[in-house]
Amino acid sequence: MGIPTEPIGSIPRPPALLAALAGHSEGRTGDAELAARQAEAVADTVARLERLGCPVLVDGEQSKPSFATYPITGLDGLSPDGAVIPFADGHTRQLPRLTSGPFRYQVHAETYLREAQRHTGLPVKQAVIAPSALSLLYPADGIADYPRKSFLDDLTAEAEADIRGCLDAGAHVVQLDFTEGRLSLKLDPSGGLLDDFVTLNNQVLERFSPAERARIGVHTCPGGDQDSTHSLDVDYAGLLPKLFRLRAGNFYIQLASEPDPDRVLAIIRDNLPSGVRVFIGVTDPIDPRIETPEQVRDLLLRAAQYIPVDQLGSCDDCGFAPFADDTSTSREIAFGKIAARVEGTRLAAEALEV
Repeated sequence: MGIPTEPIGSIPRPPALLAALAGHSEGRTGDAELAARQAEAVADTVARLERLGCPVLVDGEQSKPSFATYPITGLDGLSPDGAVIPFADGHTRQLPRLTSGPFRYQVHAETYLREAQRHTGLPVKQAVIAPSALSLLYPADGIADYPRKSFLDDLTAEAEADIRGCLDAGAHVVQLDFTEGRLSLKLDPSGGLLDDFVTLNNQVLERFSPAERARIGVHTCPGGDQDSTHSLDVDYAGLLPKLFRLRAGNFYIQLASEPDPDRVLAIIRDNLPSGVRVFIGVTDPIDPRIETPEQVRDLLLRAAQYIPVDQLGSCDDCGFAPFADDTSTSREIAFGKIAARVEGTRLAAEALEV
């Protein structure tokens, strides 16, 4: 049987693609050239993951502008002055602000999935942004002639279509990126915002059958970007019990960078629903040191003391470059960590005789 292992999503872009992205933003690189560099990067990413022995592949988000904003690329009715997300090192990311409706996805993740599938016969996983994250686009003071309820109705329909398109295209798993879950407890320590996020995401997840939800997962982490995070200081005890209320079959939980993994594992044990699988993070994307397979093995053996082995899997803590301009981690370090995860997971399965 073994222990399943999956990547989270993004992988640092190669130099040629980074140069093309910079040139495109400055008007020096055309759309066709940028698309060619993106296609090359996807093919290279898939091939390298396959050579490392990864049982489940991703495209590395080589063609996404960011894990969060890919659906709204080219959407009219956006202003750049939306919600600001501060990181521990002082840098920020800013979301756009919706100024008019109706809200429609301009790009669906199925297009990324199908491009990756062209290059392999192995299972391919597809990450999508959670609707809760996109709900932050709607301004607090509302939009004339487009009430918030209409926006949320449109958003849930679009999010369902995004997930369903990937499932229908044969995705191994569709993963909802839910990094705003932990952040919400910093914005609203009462937990009210987190409750709203869980309710909204479940309104989408409940549109799928139990068999479909078995192929849907949710990822949580403290928001790694440029070797910093936005919510590592937020206690997991406030998040995890509510996270497991989400109607998904798989959960991907950052753990390698946690200062007290046993405490987190105990919270998982005490709240883990039956019939779901928990993939724990065994590599830390913002630590430049490459974990050894033995370190990965030992963390999984530790986790197996809390989580039934038939509900256990491994993953990376977060994506390695969730925004296209994030060059804080090299491509070689990312692949080194992935190789350690794959081999360390094999060693753990061997030790546990599964």
